[in-house]
Amino acid sequence: MQTHTDVLTLPAPRPAADLAWREDALCAQAGPEFFFPAPGSSTREAKQLCGACEGRVACLEYALAHDERFGVWGGLSEKERLRIRRLRGGE
Repeated sequence: MQTHTDVLTLPAPRPAADLAWREDALCAQAGPEFFFPAPGSSTREAKQLCGACEGRVACLEYALAHDERFGVWGGLSEKERLRIRRLRGGE
C-alpha cells in the first residue's frame, strides 16, 4: 500500500476526460457515505478499500486535478490531498 508521500512520485496524471477507472472502481460497490463520512468520523475503512483498488492512482489524480475538497479520493483525506497540492505548488 502506498502512503501519501509516495504520491509525489506517481506517473503523470491522465487527461481529465479519461474516467475509465470509475467503471471498475471498488467505491462503486459502497455508498457515498462510506467515502464522505460525517466530520470527525473515521476514514480508515474507506482508505483500506481504496488501497485495494486498481483505480486508486487515477482517482487521486482526478481529485487533485479537480480540486475535490471533501471525502476520501484515491485513498487520501482532504488534508492529505491539500498537503500534496501544496507540495506540488498548487496552493
